[in-house]
Amino acid sequence: MPVFDFSGSDNKNKNIVTYETFQSSESTATAEKPIMILENTARKWAHHSSGKFTNPIKRTAFEFDEVDGVQSADIMKIDARFVSLLKWLGENHINVRLSGENRPEGYAVYKIRETEFGGGSKLSANDGFLQFMIERLLASDAPSEEEKSEEEEEEEALGDDMKLTSMQSIIDFMHCAGRTLPDNIRLWARRNLAVARSSEVSPEERRHAQRALSMAMNIRWKSNYFEAIDPEEARRILDEELYGMEKVKQRIIETIIQINRTHTLPAYGLLLCGPAGTGKSQIAYAVARILRLPWTTLDMSSINDPEQLTGSSRVYSNAKPGIIMEAFSQAGESNLVFIINELDKANSGKGNGNPADVLLTLLDNLGFTDNYMECMIPTNGVYPIATANDKENISKPIMSRFAVIDIPDYTPDEKKEIFNKFVLPKVLKRIGLEGSECIILPDGVDAVIRKCDGVTGIRDIEQAAEHIVAHALYQIEVNHVQSVTFDGAMIEELLS
Repeated sequence: MPVFDFSGSDNKNKNIVTYETFQSSESTATAEKPIMILENTARKWAHHSSGKFTNPIKRTAFEFDEVDGVQSADIMKIDARFVSLLKWLGENHINVRLSGENRPEGYAVYKIRETEFGGGSKLSANDGFLQFMIERLLASDAPSEEEKSEEEEEEEALGDDMKLTSMQSIIDFMHCAGRTLPDNIRLWARRNLAVARSSEVSPEERRHAQRALSMAMNIRWKSNYFEAIDPEEARRILDEELYGMEKVKQRIIETIIQINRTHTLPAYGLLLCGPAGTGKSQIAYAVARILRLPWTTLDMSSINDPEQLTGSSRVYSNAKPGIIMEAFSQAGESNLVFIINELDKANSGKGNGNPADVLLTLLDNLGFTDNYMECMIPTNGVYPIATANDKENISKPIMSRFAVIDIPDYTPDEKKEIFNKFVLPKVLKRIGLEGSECIILPDGVDAVIRKCDGVTGIRDIEQAAEHIVAHALYQIEVNHVQSVTFDGAMIEELLS
C-alpha cells in the first residue's frame, strides 16, 4: 500500500500517512462507490456512527463514540477529492455522523454529516455548509497529481491565521474544495482573500473583495464536456413548441448530433433572423430546454452602455458587476445558454463604446473579463443564441460568430393551422373555458386570418383569439348561455 507524506521538509517530525487514495469522478457516493473505507476487522461499525477525525498531523484515523468508550479505526482508502476535507475536519475537531456499510474490504462511508458540539447524534445547523462542500467535491473531477501539489502550496500560502469569522465560509471552502475552481479563479481568489483581510486597505475595498469572492464561490465551475442528448427527445420538444419550420428543426437537430459526437458545444452559436412574432425567442428557449442548461436573456435594445455588460471598476463607491457576470451568478453554474434578444439593436451607444463589441469576447469562448471581478471568467460552456429582425444592422464581426438561421413568416394556411391547434386551445385554457363553450366555425377562422393579413408573426391572431374567447365568457356569465358559436360575420363585427 502506498504511503503519503504530509509533513513537509521537517524530517525530524516526519509522519507517515498509511491510507491509500483512489481516483474517482462519481457524482454520487454509495456503499459500492464510497467516499472512504475504514478498517473494520476487529469490530463492525453501526450504519450511523458518530465521532470525529483525529490526529490532525497524520489524519489517519476516525474515533467512534461507542457505548463502551471511544474506539479508533484507521482510514484505509479515501477518494482523492476528499483529502483536504478530511484534513479540515480533523484540524477543527468537528463532530460528525458517518453513514456506511460493513463490507469485506472495510466500513464503506458514503455520507458525512456534522453533529452538534459534544458528539451527540443530532445534526448541526452548520451541516448545510459541510453538505455544500461535499456536493461540490462530488461534482468535480478527480484531481491530478499536479493539482495535489498545488493544493499543498495553496494551503501553505493561506495558513491557519487567515480564519476570520466574517470570511470563515469562504476560507473553509478554499481549504476543502478550492480544487473545484478553475486555476485562474483559484489564484484570483487567493489574492482577493488577502485584500478582504487586509487592514491596509479601506473598508470599501474589503467589502468589494468579499462580494466578488462570494459570487465566484457560489458558481459551480463545470468542464465543457456535454453528455449525449437524445435526438428523438429533442425533436419531440421542437414539435411541441413549434409548428412547421422543418428546416429550422433540422438545423437544430444537426447541432444536437454534433454535440453528441464531440461532447462539446459547437464553435458557433445560433442567430435566428426573421420578422417579429415568428417565434424566435420560443425557439431559443426550446434549445435551452433540449440542452438541459439554465438560460439567461440579454435584451440589447435596453443596453446602451458597454459598462452595463462589463461591470464597473471597484474604484467607484457604487461599483457592481455587469449583467453577464450577474447571469453566471444567478444561474449558479458556468454552463448556460445566453439568449441575446434584438441583436440588431445593439449598435447604439452613448459615446462610451459599442455594447455589441463587448459581446465578441463572450462569443469567442475564450473568456470574459468583468471590470468588477477583475478576473477572466471561463466562457467555454456558454452557448449563445441571438435573435434579430434585420441582420443587415448587425456588424460583420458579430455575424461571423454565428450560424445564421432565417425564420420565414407563416403563410395564411399555416396561420390557420396554428390558430386551430395551438393558439385557440392555449387561450381557452388560460381563460378557463372548454372547447365546447366557445366554437369558432371555419369561416370564422378565415375571418380572423383576413383581419390579421399583412401583419407578421402570430401575435395578432393570439390577441384576436383572446378577444373572441373573452367575449364568449362574457356571454356565458352575463347572458347565461351554454356556449357561443362564432361564424365569419360575427368575427368580422367583433374584431372591427
